[in-house]
Amino acid sequence: MTTVVSFLVVISLLILVHEYGHFVVARWMGVGVERFSIGMGPVLFRWRRRDTEYCVSWIPIGGYVKMVGEESPLEGGGTGAIDPTKSFPLKALWKRFLIVFAGPCMNFLLAAVIFTALLIVAGQQVWPAVLGNIPPDGPAAAAGLQTGDRVVGFGDHPVGNWEDLAAAVNANGGKSATVRVDRGGRVFETTVTPRRSTIKDVFDDPREVWDIGAGPLLTPQVTAVTPNWPADKAGFKPGDVVVAVAGKRVYTPTELTQEIQRHPGKTFEVTVERDGRPLVLTVTATTERQKTPAGKDVDIGKIGVAIESRVAVSYVKSNPIAAVGKGFAQTWNMTVVTASGLWKLVSGRIDSSNIGGPLQIAAEAGRQARLGIVALAIFVAIISINLAVINLLPIPVLDGGHLLFFSIEAVRGRPVSTKAREIAQQFGLVVVILVMAYALFNDLNRLEVFRFFQSAP
Repeated sequence: MTTVVSFLVVISLLILVHEYGHFVVARWMGVGVERFSIGMGPVLFRWRRRDTEYCVSWIPIGGYVKMVGEESPLEGGGTGAIDPTKSFPLKALWKRFLIVFAGPCMNFLLAAVIFTALLIVAGQQVWPAVLGNIPPDGPAAAAGLQTGDRVVGFGDHPVGNWEDLAAAVNANGGKSATVRVDRGGRVFETTVTPRRSTIKDVFDDPREVWDIGAGPLLTPQVTAVTPNWPADKAGFKPGDVVVAVAGKRVYTPTELTQEIQRHPGKTFEVTVERDGRPLVLTVTATTERQKTPAGKDVDIGKIGVAIESRVAVSYVKSNPIAAVGKGFAQTWNMTVVTASGLWKLVSGRIDSSNIGGPLQIAAEAGRQARLGIVALAIFVAIISINLAVINLLPIPVLDGGHLLFFSIEAVRGRPVSTKAREIAQQFGLVVVILVMAYALFNDLNRLEVFRFFQSAP
């Protein structure tokens, strides 16, 4: 029930915001709106206000605004006598462009508003600026820094958390800087010269950043053990603090997960602390086949434990002015990531099995709802950005297709012919239906529906 309700709330909100963008700008530009529909298919209930009929329909995925002089997405055909002063097709090109662009724009705006509100009300999750992994050949080691040191200042910047430190290092570039460090209550200064290093982004592509050769200390701790899994058989217990895997020290939950995944089907030792005393446990990881974003099959190891950071996470709230800037910056960054992901899908750099449909959105909406209102709000913002980007694709029947026709009209000085638009829209509709069908296929495949039918007697 949580999954269904969360899905309906998320989808309805996104469609409402998107269509309201078209609606309000159309009214602003003097275009008459005959119908405002949330959902598609048979109408559940309707009401009329002024010259507009408002509808809620059975199928929650979709919606539309039917303007004067425009064909309905469902009914087809034009209207009878119309007021030319309120007709959408007769409005100036720039007005039509703004009306169509307003839908995706409202989805971007919704995401920015959500991110801004969360920064003001809940705050940004931050880690303490305590050093964990310090490679012996890095700048931090050369400067005499040690695991457990708390950085309180970098150059002219005070440091209150790990995000402050990362921002100060990047702003400083490769120049040497004075670092103020608290080691066991004693504050001292040393000089460090950041280096240029390469990290992997969400798509496993390399990206260069400045760093000081040190990671955060987020001591991993076992919070749950899956019954009858290797960790359970090896004697792991909730509360165990993991120190090392196969002789390699781990400082964060991510490092712990990565080390376990590197040992599929292998037996290795894990050093933990239990009740303040060290304990060595021997465990044999299972082997699980997993797809990378590029579609490559790889084997990873799993032992059946849930891990969280032992370090208390704090939240830093932003003032409203700073939050607005950060909210729009986060929206832009997420838009770039979304557009990049779409391009990688089209170009084949990301496997098409990553395409998700309504079932995946519903499942994820339910999962985020169970994690809390903040997690669900972030999910809504991300999906809103995805909806905006997808709608701006130059595919007829999508907003981007209409904008493409308008761009051609601006160059040619006259509209694209009705026949050409109809053919293009039919082609676009086929493309959209095929993509939606494939996304649904992927959803069912993730749920192992096809495997169930194949194994049924």
